[in-house]
Amino acid sequence: MSKIIKFGEDVQGYSIPVVNEREVRAAAGILFLATFLSLMFILFKGNFVPIKYVVTVFLTDFIIRVFINPKFSPTLIIGRLIVRNQTPEYVGAMQKKFAWIIGVILAATMFIFLVIVNAYSAVTGIICLICLIFLFFESAFGICLGCMVYPLIYKEKAQYCPGEVCDTKAKQDIQKTSWVQLLVIVFFILFILLTAFFLNTEFGKKPYDLFGGNNTEQPK
Repeated sequence: MSKIIKFGEDVQGYSIPVVNEREVRAAAGILFLATFLSLMFILFKGNFVPIKYVVTVFLTDFIIRVFINPKFSPTLIIGRLIVRNQTPEYVGAMQKKFAWIIGVILAATMFIFLVIVNAYSAVTGIICLICLIFLFFESAFGICLGCMVYPLIYKEKAQYCPGEVCDTKAKQDIQKTSWVQLLVIVFFILFILLTAFFLNTEFGKKPYDLFGGNNTEQPK
């Protein structure tokens, strides 16, 4: 029974239970895509059915992760299959558990409002946005925002963080950002703003079908 209900896996060379960050990121990407697409149905179609399914799946998946075993989480299993040929990156299980408890709370709140009460509000919108931010940072950057709160609550340093960010070390040259690179970012933002200012009208024109035979509106 202890092998079934357990959080994290024992790996030789690690003093605490760990999880594979690569499959965690893959699972976060899956949930991010599902949540994002369901929100698009709301924004453009006014259809709340997909988000109700996503919230139900989200909550069920995270309950399995936290209260049974991450090994049996459906999205983590799919993530494991996707990244099975990649070398595992082990991270501490405890900070992940704390982050996923936050996920359970957010998903449960959404489930109560959207599925049980069948109502939406600014609260559900904000929670959806928070979930998207958490999932995006995890999948795109490997940054666990919930894990950052862990040492503040438990007053202990997290171990085996993604990219070894918990360990104090000097940055390598390839990690450093020069003033020239920062100026590139500033000019890039300025370029986008100027483009929007001068070409907004042009960009706002509806494109015509290049190969359409019955186009009544042709470029001038």
